[in-house]
Amino acid sequence: MGPEVLTALPDRLRAAQKVFDSTGGLHAAGLFSAEGELLCLREDVGRHNAVDKVVGHALREGLLPLRGTVLMVSGRASFELAQKAVMAGIPLLAAVSAPSSLAVDLAAESGLTLVGFLRGTSMNVYCGDDRLEAGPVG
Repeated sequence: MGPEVLTALPDRLRAAQKVFDSTGGLHAAGLFSAEGELLCLREDVGRHNAVDKVVGHALREGLLPLRGTVLMVSGRASFELAQKAVMAGIPLLAAVSAPSSLAVDLAAESGLTLVGFLRGTSMNVYCGDDRLEAGPVG
């Protein structure tokens, strides 16, 4: 996945958040293809719940493991969110905010690409930057 595709994801996630427009207080988790196509979006007051809904959708649809996808979250990238991404086979977790140190450790140990502070055209790549330069996520 190229950085230009990755930097477009926060705006695509936000544009698809219908309930947030009404409430202003929901987290979102979006599953994207390596080309930046939104595959699934779920909202919830809890960021972990939003991710659980995305993974649950994939499970129901028989899509696991989710190779070749990106999980974009509207908040922080905690250890638990990184763990859920790894368990679902998602190779790249991106967040608009900071990851926890435990999330960075888990990403490094498991081969997860972890991106934080993904805003505008800037980002911090904490682990797996080779996946961003190599092209397709896998």
